[in-house]
Amino acid sequence: MSTTTTRVEESRRRALSGGKRLVALVGRVRELGLIVVLLAIIALVGLQTPRFLTPGNFEQILLSIAILAIVAVGETMVILTRNVDLSVGSTVGMTAFVCADVLKNHPQTPVILIVLLGCALGAVLGAVNGLIVALGRVPAIVATLGTLYLYRGLDSYIAGGTQVSAYDVPDSFLSLATTHILGVPALIVFAAAIALIFAYLLRATRTGRELYALGSNPEAARLAGLRAERLIFLTFLLCGLLSGFAGVLWGARFATVDSGAATGLELQVIAAVVVGGVNIFGGSGTILGAMLGAIVLGTIDNALTLLKLSQFWLQAIDGAAILAAVTLDALITRWLQRRLRSGRQR
Repeated sequence: MSTTTTRVEESRRRALSGGKRLVALVGRVRELGLIVVLLAIIALVGLQTPRFLTPGNFEQILLSIAILAIVAVGETMVILTRNVDLSVGSTVGMTAFVCADVLKNHPQTPVILIVLLGCALGAVLGAVNGLIVALGRVPAIVATLGTLYLYRGLDSYIAGGTQVSAYDVPDSFLSLATTHILGVPALIVFAAAIALIFAYLLRATRTGRELYALGSNPEAARLAGLRAERLIFLTFLLCGLLSGFAGVLWGARFATVDSGAATGLELQVIAAVVVGGVNIFGGSGTILGAMLGAIVLGTIDNALTLLKLSQFWLQAIDGAAILAAVTLDALITRWLQRRLRSGRQR
């Protein structure tokens, strides 16, 4: 009897191990597919306009998606838990204006304090989302749709119809977006560093593994003793913090800031994350995939500009990419579930 039980347990362990390897393989294939798509776009557009292939243009592409990529890191963690944050654009916009306005009225304020102010304000806005979703049990799509308009309304009230221009803030603030670190634009360095740090944390820490477990099967995760509410709150808090930092960089990069800053950014962020293979239903995806999704969409945007095509096509492509990615995720999820069930039965 014990021998039979042991064999059954060994079979289950092998099935689970094989299932994890299968999920990891699918993720790598998705990321490899994005790289192939990116190379194909570069080759096709490069044939049409050689200017596209210059190092300076590639740098512009990375600069154009750097702020979006930082917000996408936070959004990825939220989506991994089967939630979504639609308020990131409003959070970026509010922190951009508040930080720029503080410098306008107090130009002697050290830039590091402005960065900390932006991160703190973003964290507070993210914490509000987290409390509503985790403790209030309000569906994230409803809660953050409400805070999207709430934060934008507060931003408009604070701005009062005014704007902050490059002439109103010190050069030390603007240099956040213009300086280079070892020859690389600081914005790109910030985005890459944040992506690497959080990719490591998701992969190598217990909390990171718990986020995947919670998104894969919330009920099982709760039964296993995971503090689901705490994890969900943490992801919204971190998403807000990163959005706050992105807001500071937004103000430094675009200089002229008003209450409409970063309007619509949330859709671009979600498009990048979903196209990058992060399952909108939670539980799978990587920071690397989200970064690749942002680069692919940024490359398409740049290509449309160089080819002098209407920006309408970018919106259409973003929408089509989201639909395609969600459909593909659903098909892959069903296929994986069938494979895992068949593995357990064997």
